[in-house]
Amino acid sequence: MSAPLRLAPPATGPAGPGLHAAIIMDGNGRWAISRGRPRSAGHAAGVEAVRRVVETAGDLGIGTLTLFAFSSDNWRRPDAEVRALMRLFRSYLTAEAAKCAKNGIRIAVIGRRDRLSPGLVRVVEEAEAATAAADRFLLRIAVDYSARDAILRAAERCRDHSERTDLSREAFSRLLADPPHDGRPVPDVDLLIRTGGEKRLSDFLLWECAYAELVFTDRMWPDFERADLADAVREFHRRERRFGAVPDPYARTIRSATALLKRTGSGSSPPSAIRP
Repeated sequence: MSAPLRLAPPATGPAGPGLHAAIIMDGNGRWAISRGRPRSAGHAAGVEAVRRVVETAGDLGIGTLTLFAFSSDNWRRPDAEVRALMRLFRSYLTAEAAKCAKNGIRIAVIGRRDRLSPGLVRVVEEAEAATAAADRFLLRIAVDYSARDAILRAAERCRDHSERTDLSREAFSRLLADPPHDGRPVPDVDLLIRTGGEKRLSDFLLWECAYAELVFTDRMWPDFERADLADAVREFHRRERRFGAVPDPYARTIRSATALLKRTGSGSSPPSAIRP
């Protein structure tokens, strides 16, 4: 059954009005190695970049911010690096939860939790509980996350509710919203930023990024500053988002050119330079 077509995502999500920005925070290890330091030093510096971005995002019109902290494929990294990343994640949540609650920032962690240590799961749950009433800004952190796995889990939930025959894109998006832990839907991603020079999605929010504007930067994540986020948001606003439709001014140009050609007897098709 075909799903109803939605030409544009809603302007308001559960965190209030604003953009949904997502960031693939890449380049920590390379940043450290280029300075003759261990990769763990790059991850520690990356935490400071997270703090800068979270403090700035709300002022730039971002209502939801999703950060890719640890992918399901990152378990393949050396054990020492994985342990360092988990310690940093735990310390960040412990240090920032009270501040986030005070500033109206709700924390939600998406991804699998069955492979995290019980102590880390407890810290995650405490941070989410401490910020549950915050409604100014939503900070989502993706840990042990795979978009393909999330889509598969959502499809399994559809199978478990096979009596439903009216599944829409919006309903499926709700199934993707990590129901075991939160379940509240979020708007589709408007702006995806990837640092570190790579130009791929790496299994991050594949469904939600269907119409996202993509911004890639060579800047390594530890060097990512408030001004870089502001530049990315400005770039987003410069782009024309059509969602598959023809923008009105463009459509008017085509209609005018077609009418002119008909009047002059030159044919009924607009020149190729202005064809949609």
